[in-house]
Amino acid sequence: MKKLLIAAALAASALAAQAKDIVEVAVANGNFKTLATALQAAGLVETLKGKGPFTVFAPTDAAFAKVPKADLDALLKDKAKLTAVLTYHVVPGKVMAKDVKAGKVKTVQGSEITIATTGGVTVDGAKVTATDVQASNGVIHVIDTVIMPK
Repeated sequence: MKKLLIAAALAASALAAQAKDIVEVAVANGNFKTLATALQAAGLVETLKGKGPFTVFAPTDAAFAKVPKADLDALLKDKAKLTAVLTYHVVPGKVMAKDVKAGKVKTVQGSEITIATTGGVTVDGAKVTATDVQASNGVIHVIDTVIMPK
């Protein structure tokens, strides 16, 4: 009986973790504070809490730190440009790492990103450092650089 209760508790905690949407998973992780701030500034929090599914190539705080402070501050104040940059990191659908193929993929922003798979996966040159962070409405793949639409 005790084993059954433990198994049920583990299943419930796994379901609770799976019940978190992309924004909640990113915030809980702790390495995406700048991304969360940017999503709020752009008014995209509710969108990424939506039904989805979404695949998000999420830059870490360290990735945002590579952007010169003046440029990042200006970007955070320009809602239209910020929205374009953030939606450039999102692909419709749920694409797991095992399903990633090299080539061009259309983003929610409307432009295409280039996925390369030689020597590890990159997205427009940004290295994918962690994959398949699952959320209730999609998946997050962590990248080491903020990518910018052309």
